[in-house]
Amino acid sequence: MGVFVFLPLVLPLSAWPVARLAEPHLHPGTATRLLTAFATVMAVCSTLCLALLMVVGTAQLPGNPLPDGWSDPEVRAAVPYDEIAGKAAIPALILVLAVCARTLWRHHRIARRARRALAGLPSSTVVVLPEERPYAYALPGRPRGRVVVTTALLRGLIPPERCALFAHERAHLTARHHRYLLAVRPAARANPFLRPLRTAVTYTTERWADEDAARSVGSRRVVARAIGKAALLSGTGAPPAFAGFSASSGFSGFASAGPVPRRVAALLGPAPVARDWPPVFTSVGLAAWGAAVGTLVSAMSSANSAVTMFLILHAATPF
Repeated sequence: MGVFVFLPLVLPLSAWPVARLAEPHLHPGTATRLLTAFATVMAVCSTLCLALLMVVGTAQLPGNPLPDGWSDPEVRAAVPYDEIAGKAAIPALILVLAVCARTLWRHHRIARRARRALAGLPSSTVVVLPEERPYAYALPGRPRGRVVVTTALLRGLIPPERCALFAHERAHLTARHHRYLLAVRPAARANPFLRPLRTAVTYTTERWADEDAARSVGSRRVVARAIGKAALLSGTGAPPAFAGFSASSGFSGFASAGPVPRRVAALLGPAPVARDWPPVFTSVGLAAWGAAVGTLVSAMSSANSAVTMFLILHAATPF
């Protein structure tokens, strides 16, 4: 395996430039797909390499339950600085698995709370709650999910802005933005170097819904006004925790300034051009290719390390 086993742990750094440049230079749908793909593949590769390093670490522990052949010197010789790297990988992998499991458990717990809050209400695709706290969110589900909004938020918007609100939340459901977010969140937990990608995807999914809403209502300015008003209204009261389900409460989830000014500024500018891949000879194009090469090298390194470890263990362990 050699030093190649360490590469997937640091190669997520190659995606930082595209995480920063994708937001202003790519269509938010393209940015979301690219960044999610990079983050997911790199997280899987880095976790696999941690598992391989853990095998080296457990081979050094006295009384380990692994076969005797796994303690063969060739297993330890497969990794530089095996005494340090192998033993450090054991708690690191346990921590990664624990925080990823906690992230997924918390997602499902919030989803259950959100659905219980709507129990007994009509099974329509739009639910209006008579509450004085202004918030709205999209709750994924079968067959089409539900859009939940409170009367306090609706009172603060004029009819065209209400249409923009509903179009925004329906866009979250139609494009299934919660799936992208559910992929990048554990990825960022698995490798902290992927956190900029998680932050970028959280923003680009909102921008994606903004653009779909603008196309649906036929006015980018109306959507910008609705976002600004909803952000101001949401500062008057804290919504319940489940209102931020999957970060899809685009109109109520930004009680502070946050990315709202950037979203409004983007809507007041020209519409982004939809492309599957950015032009090569641009800053964002070069950054995307850099991240793609980093992802490919990460996948090749982890695959090479896994095959090498398998061959070493196969030779050292009598089957």
